Amino acid sequence: MRFLGNIEARTDAKGRVFLPATFRKVLQTGGCDTLVMRKDIHQKCLVLYPESVWNERVDALRSRVNEWDDTGQMVMRQYMKEAEVVTLDGNGRFLIPKRYLQMAEIDQAVRFIGMTDTIEIWAAEKAEQPFMTQEDFAAKLKAIMAPQQ
Repeated sequence: MRFLGNIEARTDAKGRVFLPATFRKVLQTGGCDTLVMRKDIHQKCLVLYPESVWNERVDALRSRVNEWDDTGQMVMRQYMKEAEVVTLDGNGRFLIPKRYLQMAEIDQAVRFIGMTDTIEIWAAEKAEQPFMTQEDFAAKLKAIMAPQQ
């Protein structure tokens, strides 16, 4: 599954929002009807994971966590406690619980950003600001993509 797009939407008074049709189509094509939502670990946004992608990430984390190590268990616990299963209703809407709206500082206007195998949900005003200057973006992309010598 590959999500691509930068789409505006609005939550209703209950915190429900329509998942953009382009993203729903990708999910349907991939045979996925369950999503997992959690706050991003770096930014003030929410991340929607198709269930298969979520399971891969959890398996990767679990394989690196020693169940007898307090720190590893705390990391795993923190990662899991901020996750919630999301189901779409018949109209393609889902509920963003109030605590998630608060974590991401979302009022009503949101922006969905396709991030290859996940979907980010940002407060619209935060997503409209550049994440980095065009010059910084070009330099960092060049550094990442340049052949290693």
